[in-house]
Amino acid sequence: MIDFTRRPGDLNRLPASGQLAPPRGAPVVSQRPQFDGVCSVIAWSSVSSSISASIFGFSGVPQSATKPFFDELSGQRQAIPPIWMMRQAGRYLPEYRDVRAKAGGFLDLCFNPELAAEVTLQPIRRFGFDAAIIFSDILVIPYALGRSVRFEVGEGPRLEPPDDPAKVAALAPQADFGKLAPVFEALRIVRAALDPKVALIGFCGAPWTVATYMVAGQGTPDQAPARMMAYRHPEAFAKIIDILVENSIQYLLAQLAAGADALQIFDTWAGVLPPTEFACWSVEPTRRIVEGVRAKVPDAKIIGFPRGAGAQLPGYVETTGVNAVSIDWTAEPAFIRERVQTRVAVQDNLDPLVLITGGAALDRAVDNVLANFGQGRLIFNLGHGIQPETPIAHVEQMLKRVRG
Repeated sequence: MIDFTRRPGDLNRLPASGQLAPPRGAPVVSQRPQFDGVCSVIAWSSVSSSISASIFGFSGVPQSATKPFFDELSGQRQAIPPIWMMRQAGRYLPEYRDVRAKAGGFLDLCFNPELAAEVTLQPIRRFGFDAAIIFSDILVIPYALGRSVRFEVGEGPRLEPPDDPAKVAALAPQADFGKLAPVFEALRIVRAALDPKVALIGFCGAPWTVATYMVAGQGTPDQAPARMMAYRHPEAFAKIIDILVENSIQYLLAQLAAGADALQIFDTWAGVLPPTEFACWSVEPTRRIVEGVRAKVPDAKIIGFPRGAGAQLPGYVETTGVNAVSIDWTAEPAFIRERVQTRVAVQDNLDPLVLITGGAALDRAVDNVLANFGQGRLIFNLGHGIQPETPIAHVEQMLKRVRG
């Protein structure tokens, strides 16, 4: 099994299998709940979590009153909201482009611990954000499950699709976490390098969003292939979700053990689902992940990002138990203040295009976010990832405006 207590540079001592196995007599951390609605027809499989002994012995998340981001998640409103950006390590930074060229392919960068740590730290050095997010990708779980995953330049991810029940039946139930050891190594490197005031975020893709890429074999305008499979073959699609839930729990626990202070679950394609399917394929799997992580780390701080959820956000927050919810720029402010921010911190929601625009438009947009949400618990962020063409000066302008 993987020893998550290893120091940076110990990759050469990884076991050949890399499999995570529970200690003798350890309890299963996640079981299928019973629930109503469309999901009640699903004959769920019997996949169970197997967590490494070191994770079972892990007592909690490193906590410090000096981390504004972590304190905000813990219920302590900050006078100046903590700030970071989704995709803050990215192509808008010349130093990132230099490292990416050195690494070669995208996955080569993700799985090189030293280089992944370097690009994770670059935006912290340049901008002084309150949180770093480990450089990786939501599709590393399918890769660890033995699926073919590659990234085509200018086209995005390409996967080997399990697009019919027979192919789904052949899916491996347990990921080979040895393949993801470089991610845990990068987390340890970053944790050691960060200022104690800066939080470190680990993450995974939500099962629904990861499944949409798996079934289609790539990104599509509305992820219709996965939606159609969920309608036509709900039992087969449920098996994909089930496998992703259980392995995501293990993956997130391993990130906490490697030094992450908090976690984010990215459900980029949640907004394409009708309400009943949203409850089944987005909310319920996320709830199970949160429950599974907290079965081992009760104080784990978790942010959900069901992009495009809109009016379904209150139900998502209540059911999943997340500590914060990230919202996009289309969310109605009064609704979020009254129905969401009264329960959890909100992470929002600047339009990435206004960050490209800059000038007076950017100042107004930043002021609007602060006016709408600044009286409650707020983590300032974008409504989605920063775009490659964003000028660095505009990021500096945003930071100056937020921090006064």
